[in-house]
Amino acid sequence: MSNNSASNSSLALAQKAVKQLRLEASVRRIKVSQASAELKNFCLQNANKDPLLMGVPSSDNPFRPPKSCVLL
Repeated sequence: MSNNSASNSSLALAQKAVKQLRLEASVRRIKVSQASAELKNFCLQNANKDPLLMGVPSSDNPFRPPKSCVLL
C-alpha cells in the first residue's frame, strides 16, 4: 500500500514538473541586445522623473533634516 502511495506521489511530482516545463517553454523570449536597447531607451525617456538622478525638492522630501526651533 505504501508503495502505491509513493508511486502516486512520484507521478504527481512528475506531472507538476512537466506542467512547469511546458509553462516555461511557452514564455515569449527576446534577444538580450533587444532587451538592453529597450531598457536603455526606457531609462533615457524617464530620467527626468528619476529622483535619484534629479534630486528631490526639499519641500517634497519627507526625510529632510528637521529645522531647529529658536525662541528669541
